[in-house]
Amino acid sequence: MNRLLIVEDETSLASVLQRGFEAEGMHVDLAHQGDTGLRLALEGEYDAIILDLMLPGLDGHRVCTAIRAAGLWTPILMLTAKDSEYDEAQGLDTGADDYLTKPFSYLVLQSRIRALLRRTARGRPQRIIAGDLVLETSARRCIRAGRDIALTSREFDLLAVLARRPGTVVSKSALLEEVWDLPGESDPNVVEVHVSALRRKIDRPFPHKLLHTARGLGYRILTDGAP
Repeated sequence: MNRLLIVEDETSLASVLQRGFEAEGMHVDLAHQGDTGLRLALEGEYDAIILDLMLPGLDGHRVCTAIRAAGLWTPILMLTAKDSEYDEAQGLDTGADDYLTKPFSYLVLQSRIRALLRRTARGRPQRIIAGDLVLETSARRCIRAGRDIALTSREFDLLAVLARRPGTVVSKSALLEEVWDLPGESDPNVVEVHVSALRRKIDRPFPHKLLHTARGLGYRILTDGAP
């Protein structure tokens, strides 16, 4: 049985979500304040977390940051009424794996959570090597040139897809289907946001770039740094 934590201060919404996911056979815990949600996340063993951004006490960004700082990489889907690209990027930078704006469709939320659960359960090779980049998939650890790099679960999955095929261009539609489990005609902006976050982490601190854009086609990993 999958265990889900919902941290949401709108009690009526939280109760509706709890009933919906319990009807799917999940065990669901609720928290209505940020500090309570953080405590449960650190003490419990959850398969996924739904985290509201605007919470009393600790807000969602601080809760997410604290969870990642504790070394927990449970998939986190962040809920928020803020829908700007800056807000989405900030949420992803603090360690969230997905981002859904209010109001939202419950069916879409269900689908996003199922996708997160499938990805964490999916078997992978133990190690992927592309140049000076090493991905240890069982520990979900990213290392470049001997330096550990903290990635969200979604960023790790995206990078793993590209690193398994160095030199090969992978289209946005293929990434949407393989990493997000979404149809290729979905909004490609979500891929661009995550690629931008990855570049800040795996390329900006290093002398040559690994992640390259093939204009109009997609993205690829080049281990020699050449465009």
